[in-house]
Amino acid sequence: MAGSVERKWFALALLCAVQFMVVLDIAIVNVALPSIQTDLGFSQENLQWVISAYALVFGGFLLLGGRLADLLGRRRVFVFGLVVFSLGSFLCGLAWSEASLIGARAIQGLGAAAITPAALSILTTTFSEGRERNIALGAWGAVGGFGAAAGVLMGGILTDLLSWEWIFFVNVPVGILGLVLAPILLGESRDAHGQGHDVPGAVLITSGLVLLVLGITQGQSWGWSSGKTIGVFVASVILQAAFLLWERRQRDPLVPLSIFVRLQTLTAANVAGFIMGTALFSMFLMLTLYMQQVLGYSPLETGLGYLAVAGTAVIWANVAAVVVNRVGVKPALIFGMSMLTLGLLYFTQVSVDGSYWANLLPGFLVIGIGIPFAFVPITIAALAGTKPQEAGLASGLINTSQQIGGAVGIAVLSTIAVSTTDDAVTSGSAMPVALTDGFVNAFWAGAAIAFAGVLVSIFLVRGKDLRPQEAVIGEPALELDAAA
Repeated sequence: MAGSVERKWFALALLCAVQFMVVLDIAIVNVALPSIQTDLGFSQENLQWVISAYALVFGGFLLLGGRLADLLGRRRVFVFGLVVFSLGSFLCGLAWSEASLIGARAIQGLGAAAITPAALSILTTTFSEGRERNIALGAWGAVGGFGAAAGVLMGGILTDLLSWEWIFFVNVPVGILGLVLAPILLGESRDAHGQGHDVPGAVLITSGLVLLVLGITQGQSWGWSSGKTIGVFVASVILQAAFLLWERRQRDPLVPLSIFVRLQTLTAANVAGFIMGTALFSMFLMLTLYMQQVLGYSPLETGLGYLAVAGTAVIWANVAAVVVNRVGVKPALIFGMSMLTLGLLYFTQVSVDGSYWANLLPGFLVIGIGIPFAFVPITIAALAGTKPQEAGLASGLINTSQQIGGAVGIAVLSTIAVSTTDDAVTSGSAMPVALTDGFVNAFWAGAAIAFAGVLVSIFLVRGKDLRPQEAVIGEPALELDAAA
């Protein structure tokens, strides 16, 4: 019995380590983008697709990955995802052109879309709902938040000390280790009741979202009122509407829409997760570009600058888990989204001659507190009340919300920054001033988006659905140390 208990916590460590690698790969690219642009000849317009290709395929196929995990076997799909992700990482490191890197990033995203929902559904079915599961979910949520912050740090270190290729090559040994340990630590489980895979549904929703991001990113250069831009947006709406109609007619749909009616807290958590992804991922991109293009930081200096975010997020992760235990999910989530809003508002005062200590550090400390207070309660709320056979669906939904939110946020805020900069240059402003104006407007937009997350936390998350005693995480500082 003791061995079985220990095995569960070692399994949690493996799942969190692999998830850390997946989340890391969203943010780790940010710091290396200028180096990638120079080496592979990326245009400024296409550069954001290095991030968006990964996030879109990741988010678009997460639901299918979760369904396949439930039907074919959660460990089997987890292992398959590790193979694809590791192969994609290796190909990214060997990329020789724009198209080859974007294509390899899409392969990475496909692997991640299998890994993440399979891992989270393994966690959900391994740990009993309540105290035990929420200890595990607290660790998972902390890893998600820390991975987003640590990615930019590691990206700077690897790019400066080695080369940008190593931000991808470093995933390969981690993937191999995961393949060795998965059969030893993870048990197999599946849902015997489902029948369909619904590949058409996954293709419809992914295609619709890709066109949405394409329209947002290219609208400035095509012209917002041009036939091409309008046509892309119309096609996106048609594909997403077709997805909803298709799902309603399926006997075993990719997304049973009734789950949103039955579990309002899950619905609210996914809305909050989308908003958080929109604000957080785009914020890291804007900050990275500001530090390198305006302040003249090297990739290593940029990465080290993010130590304040990563360190603060780690320190406050256990505190966030204890607070959820004491006061419940809703108050913790309100606080977390409020801190993210305040951090983004602080960054609106960045200037051409700004300094790290005055213009960035205070905001980094605030964001470092907000990250775990947002990630941990959102993760718990997104899975509360789900049935074992819904584990893959619920985990796929929350991760889809975050990744698609990140892709849309990067597209929107990048468009705002680029259009503002272009207008300022046309008006005669020097490039550093024009760039700063663009970043400031992007931070204002990000703060408005994060504030919408505060409103969602207040008005859509129902406190009675998740009372403190039902969201028990125990004493995570002790429990998680024991698990480690």
